[in-house]
Amino acid sequence: MKNLSVSLSANPAASSGLDSFVSIRVISARTCLTAILILLLVPNAFAQTDFSAFWKKFSSAVIAGEKATVAEMTKFPLSMPYGVKAVKDKEDFLRRYNEIFKGEANAAQCFRSAEPQKESARRYEVYCPFKESPDDKENAPIRFIFELTKSGWKFAGLDNINE
Repeated sequence: MKNLSVSLSANPAASSGLDSFVSIRVISARTCLTAILILLLVPNAFAQTDFSAFWKKFSSAVIAGEKATVAEMTKFPLSMPYGVKAVKDKEDFLRRYNEIFKGEANAAQCFRSAEPQKESARRYEVYCPFKESPDDKENAPIRFIFELTKSGWKFAGLDNINE
């Protein structure tokens, strides 16, 4: 019986080039896999850092009365104060816009100087006084709630903490 040996390449230099190509592809695949895993493990890492950008855009839109922009930045159903029906969708939101932002508080006036309070990594709140007493910063029971969702920061609720 004869011993058979087969060489994959007649040219040893070509073999090392192929090995280099394969090792580069393996490193590239590992790098991509690592990046994907990091993004999956911390999906909100980037969204969490941009609340200030969200707040600037949201408050500016409320101050300017840009209802459609505000609606796009809102989570539905929008939670409302005790005894008030939730805002179910964008159409309902646009219809009830004045109730939400000009009801008990004048949000446009309040948002000019309001400082959002961080409640957790996924929640901020802004407190506003009653529109009849806009300068009463000690009594600011109207709470606007913002939550981090899968699609970024959203306006998630309105509440009167006195009720």
